[in-house]
Amino acid sequence: MKHQSMFKAVGVTAAAVLAMGALASCTSVSAGEGSDTVRVTLANHVWTDIIKDRISEFEKDTGLTVELTQLGEDQLSDQYNVKLNAGTDEIDVMMYRPLQEGKLFAQNGYLADISDRVTANSDWNWDDFQSGPVGATTWEGSVVGVPTITEQEVLYYRTDLLEAAGLDVPATLDDLENAAKVISEDNPGVAGFVARTARSAAVTQFSSFLYSFGGDFIKNGKSVIDSPEAKAAYEYYGGLLNNYGPENVSTDMSWPEAAAIFAQGNAAFYTDASSLYKNLTEAENSTVSDSVGFAPFPAGPAGSKPYNVPSWALGINEASPNQDNAWKFIEWATSPEMTLDIQEAGVPGARDSVWADPAGTASFPPALAEAVAIGSETGVGYDRPLVISVAEAREIVGAPIVEAITGGDVDSVIADAHEKFQAFLDGENK
Repeated sequence: MKHQSMFKAVGVTAAAVLAMGALASCTSVSAGEGSDTVRVTLANHVWTDIIKDRISEFEKDTGLTVELTQLGEDQLSDQYNVKLNAGTDEIDVMMYRPLQEGKLFAQNGYLADISDRVTANSDWNWDDFQSGPVGATTWEGSVVGVPTITEQEVLYYRTDLLEAAGLDVPATLDDLENAAKVISEDNPGVAGFVARTARSAAVTQFSSFLYSFGGDFIKNGKSVIDSPEAKAAYEYYGGLLNNYGPENVSTDMSWPEAAAIFAQGNAAFYTDASSLYKNLTEAENSTVSDSVGFAPFPAGPAGSKPYNVPSWALGINEASPNQDNAWKFIEWATSPEMTLDIQEAGVPGARDSVWADPAGTASFPPALAEAVAIGSETGVGYDRPLVISVAEAREIVGAPIVEAITGGDVDSVIADAHEKFQAFLDGENK
C-alpha cells in the first residue's frame, strides 16, 4: 500500500469531563515496562463512547488500568495547549485532530515516533490502513498517530430528478455541470447544485475540486493557489454556484445551510462530507429521504481526487514514561476487530479490510459504502492547507471561492490571496 506523507483534521463537539478507574489487577506481567495505569485523554465522540464501554475488556486482557479523561473539543484543545507546552508527562495516549493541530504537535515534538511500533505486529496490520489517513498522521517520514475516524467528500444527488431528465449519474465534473444546467432549467425553483459558500467553511469541500483539477494549496513550501489548475478549480466551483446554485445564493453557508437546501428538495446535487448522509436520508430531517443517491466524487482533468481524511487519531505523548503500555491501548483500540465493531455502529474507520467486509458496510447505504470504497483508493489525506494556523490560512485561500460565487474579478482576488498566503507561509516557516 502506498502511504502519502501529508496532514489533516475535523472535529466534533460537546462538553464533559470524567475519570474512569479500572476493575482488573494491576500486576499482570503482560503490562510491560512503565506504570500499570495508562492515562488516556479522548474527545467526546460516538467512537469514544464505544471504546469507553469496552475498556474493561482491555483491562482484563492486559492487567492494566485505564485512567480516562474525556473532554469536549474546545476543552481538549485548551488542555493540550497548556499541558503539552509545559512538557507534561501526565498524558500517555492522546486523541488529536491530525489536520487541525497535527503539524503543530509533530513539529513541537509532542507526538512520539511510533514508526517501529506500527510495523511490529503483522496481525494488527498497518498496511490495512488507507493511504490518505496514514499520510495525515505521518510527519517528515515518521508515523506519529493512528487514524481512528474518517470521512470523504462524496456526491449526493436526487435520483428522481436525474431519472426525469433522462441523465446518468455524473462521472465527471463536466457531467456534473451539464446535469446541473439541465435540471435547473427544467425545474424552476430547484437549484442544479448546492455546496458550502462561506469563505472558510467552503475550503475543505473546495479542496476535492482543487485536487481533481490537478491543483493544490502548497507545493514545496510555496503557495500554488495561483496556478492555472487552481484558477480553473476556483472558477468551476464558483461558477456552478453562480450559474446553477440557489437563487440569490448567500456567501455564508456552511454545511447545515447547504444540507438543508438539498434536504428540503431545493437542489439536485450536493457535494459534502460522507458523514452527513443521515441529515439527508432520515425522514425527520429530509423531505427527499426516499430519493437521495450517492456517488463517488466526479473526476476532473486530474481524475477523481476527493479528500479522504482522518477526523481524529490516537498518538502517544513523547514525554510519557509509559509509552509501551500506551501503545498497547492504541493497538487494542484500533485493531481490525475493534475497528469493525465500531464501524458496525456507524462510525467510519480507516481500515480497508473493514470497508471490504459486508458487516463493516451494513450500517451504511450500499451506494454510499461503494462511493467511499472507491474514493479511498484515490483520495488525498488533507482537505485544507497543512499549516499551524489553520483558521487564518483558510480565510486567505477561501477569498477567491467567494469572489467566484458572486461572479467577481477572480483573477485579481487570486493574485491578492496568493501574495497574502505566501507571506503567511514565509512567516510560519521562519
